[in-house]
Amino acid sequence: MNYRHHFHAGNFADVAKHALLVRLFRALQKKDKGLLYLDTHAGRGGYDLAAAAKGDSLPRPPEWPHGIGRLLARDGLPEPLADYVALVREFDRRAGNPPGTALRYYPGSPWLAGALARPQDRLVLCEKEPGECAALREEFQFALRASVQELDGYVALRAALPPPEKRGLSLIDPPFEAQDEWAQIVRGLAEGLRRFPSGVFAVWYPLTERARAEAFFAELLALRPPPTLAAELLIAGEGSALKMKGCGLVILNPPWQFDREAAPLLEYLAEVLAQAPGGGGRVRWLVPE
Repeated sequence: MNYRHHFHAGNFADVAKHALLVRLFRALQKKDKGLLYLDTHAGRGGYDLAAAAKGDSLPRPPEWPHGIGRLLARDGLPEPLADYVALVREFDRRAGNPPGTALRYYPGSPWLAGALARPQDRLVLCEKEPGECAALREEFQFALRASVQELDGYVALRAALPPPEKRGLSLIDPPFEAQDEWAQIVRGLAEGLRRFPSGVFAVWYPLTERARAEAFFAELLALRPPPTLAAELLIAGEGSALKMKGCGLVILNPPWQFDREAAPLLEYLAEVLAQAPGGGGRVRWLVPE
């Protein structure tokens, strides 16, 4: 596995994904009943931005200054983003960075979910890369309601669903290294929906070429899914030389009125995180409510 997320930790894609993940958690927690959070490609739970800048091969410029760094530099953030940024700062503090210093540590989705989880909520965190999984186990060694498994996340969609809680959020956030990754996602969603049709499923995807995302949507719609929306952030227009111009989160069975919260959040991020003209943020229904 060549991909190492620490090179990209805290970049614009992480900001969009994690800000939306926090809002999904908050929305689902409006009900007292516990829920399962399943992370199919969990990574290591947290990242040292200073170490990432050095890398383990050729040095490369850090990406976080153009992502979470821009939010940290702004005052008066909208409440949903202020909530997310507060969690990032809390992770940085707990990881040992002294207060008042520049950001050093950035949380992954497992840590954010763990920070938000209530006593009645449960986490299943899957990571098949042994080194990343070992780091994840260390991060969650004292978490009573979290299970860390060295497992292919697509297998976990069969093994962990349906949950006894009868409520759940599954995040599918693969590295997109495999040539058939998109097909694996569709197969995983088909299995997840078969086992747990009322579950919330969120799939992160890159926007490197518009045509591929549209083909994915077509394959997804062939499953005849429940209400489904796509929440997208573009930091540059089609004419930009950037390879990855944006990213999105497809959400199946989104919480009620989630689109109304996600749209202004993405519009704000599009303004703050823009790297070239022509970007923007939008939410569109693939399958209406």
